[in-house]
Amino acid sequence: MRAIWKGAVSFGLVNVPVRLFAATEEHDIRFHQVHREDGGRIRYKRTCSVCGEEVSYDDIAKGYESSDGQLVILTDEDLDKLPVATGHEIDVVEFVPSDQVDPILFAKSYYLEPDARAAKPYALLREALVDTDRMAVVKVALRQKETLAVLRVREKAILLQTMLWPDEIREADFASLETDVELRPQELKMAASLIESMASDFEPSQFTDDYQSAVRELIDAKLERGEAAELPADESKADTKKGGEVIDLLTALQRSVDRARGGTASGSGNDEDDSSGEKAPAKKAPAKKATAKKVPAKKAPAKKAAAKKAPAKKEVARKAAAG
Repeated sequence: MRAIWKGAVSFGLVNVPVRLFAATEEHDIRFHQVHREDGGRIRYKRTCSVCGEEVSYDDIAKGYESSDGQLVILTDEDLDKLPVATGHEIDVVEFVPSDQVDPILFAKSYYLEPDARAAKPYALLREALVDTDRMAVVKVALRQKETLAVLRVREKAILLQTMLWPDEIREADFASLETDVELRPQELKMAASLIESMASDFEPSQFTDDYQSAVRELIDAKLERGEAAELPADESKADTKKGGEVIDLLTALQRSVDRARGGTASGSGNDEDDSSGEKAPAKKAPAKKATAKKVPAKKAPAKKAAAKKAPAKKEVARKAAAG
């Protein structure tokens, strides 16, 4: 697995350098649209619905259509002025009981791997979450977008699970749910008996995707004809490395507790020195993220440059033929 993000978990004055790995992967079979006669890939051109001309990436902007039918065009310059989250820190906001987090909020899951020098504070956080039966509510910037997430323990690993924002959860607003129904005790008893007769311990490995297996068998049979397709591999982006070894873990924990409870002024002064020492590398991240943000804008000219070279090659070929 490749790390998709590097940073540190920060709770109180404790910094735990970690790397982020995708915890799940989809095995769905993806198909290309191809020409039935010769197998050629179907390509779509970017054309304007008004003038009908093909539009290059350089001339494409983001447009938002308002509810009253007006179009607002946002340029790259407009978007560059917006505040963008670029930090490399998983900031713990609070610790909450595990049963208070509704699973419907969960989105994507990532494993946190500790840096070699952070094995002890990583294990300390993991065991503390288990012993207190709590999750850590955190905020983290992934792909220049701040997201809400929780840290929870799965076996020996700490799992970062991104969450949907509360306003992204739809209400089950169905009139049929408000219908008054009468359930007799005998019916409830029979339903409970049926459930008990089918009760079992959940073993995910016992379940398979029969449809996907059938599709793979069909594809394997057709491979004998030499039909195959290659998908372009995505290049992972290297993030800046950010760390910070906790010199005295017990002292950092004590100061964090004192700060949370409203510690002394002298303790706060020392905490600021330690905190700034640990978090200094994180301040460099925004500059590097800003550079990464401009990469997509530079890809378009590269495509145009390739298009301009084609006539030059033809000219060389003509001269060679003439010679």
